[in-house]
Amino acid sequence: MQRPPRPFIKKSGDGWVDCQCGNRHWGFFGAAGLFLVRLDEDGQPTDVVLQHRALWSHHGGTWGIPGGAIMEHETPVQGALREATEEAGIDSTAVDVLTTHVFEHPDWSYTTAIAVTRRTDLEVSATDMESLEVEWVPLDNITSDTPDRELLPSFARSLSTVLTMLHEHLPVSR
Repeated sequence: MQRPPRPFIKKSGDGWVDCQCGNRHWGFFGAAGLFLVRLDEDGQPTDVVLQHRALWSHHGGTWGIPGGAIMEHETPVQGALREATEEAGIDSTAVDVLTTHVFEHPDWSYTTAIAVTRRTDLEVSATDMESLEVEWVPLDNITSDTPDRELLPSFARSLSTVLTMLHEHLPVSR
């Protein structure tokens, strides 16, 4: 039986930053998300965990990675793993973070923790009010010229860079 969604509870990093770039960004201490992939028997990435964002959220209805505001005294990787647990029910003990990609703004940053799961049977689900649904999505479905779902604009823009970094840091198959 699926757990009911957790209510939103304001934490130390929750809030908007008015950035010199002209945009508002969520997270007083920046934000972070988890790009978590599943590998096949040859060590190649096949699927990624994506979150269908709640309609009331920024760019609601689009798909991106689980993530959110980094809390005070939390590293970006800790924030990404915490958010993935809160929003997608991801067991962080089954995750190996390979590297990070940081998108810097004048007054804010977003860190993508690029990771693989050690468990091919790792289950994910929407576990808070910020997600309409969470699922493993075949990478081919989002990397084609015509993705099968609307991606969060910033996620879509960074996808090729994140995938390149993933491939550069994948463990060598034995």
